[in-house]
Amino acid sequence: MALVKQIVCAAAAVLLTAGAAHADDGFPFGTEMTLEALPQPGSKRVPNIEIGDNGEVILELWCKAAKGQFSIAGNTVIFVPGQVQDRSCPPAKAQADDELVAALAEAATWKRQGEIVTFIGPKQLRFRINGN
Repeated sequence: MALVKQIVCAAAAVLLTAGAAHADDGFPFGTEMTLEALPQPGSKRVPNIEIGDNGEVILELWCKAAKGQFSIAGNTVIFVPGQVQDRSCPPAKAQADDELVAALAEAATWKRQGEIVTFIGPKQLRFRINGN
């Protein structure tokens, strides 16, 4: 009987571990991610995305801020940009912000490898999921 309990416990542990590993590969709803990029000259700021549980997005860009919505089906991604808040940005930062929002909107697929989420379109964007 003790052997049966050990086998059941071991099987349960394997299933839980497999479930956790699979969950790590899913789209990171309910998390915050930071773009893998260098800050703009004269700033320490790097864009980040806060993704809600239903795909709603708050973007903090190099200078501007924006909202949007992610829709995911398998490895297909649709990002619909919403309102962009202009903060009297210098031209170079404003252009970089606009290009980042456009690149997200042009992404057609996504993939996740551990803590890295890549949006794939004409331009690839790599984000790192922020740890707690």
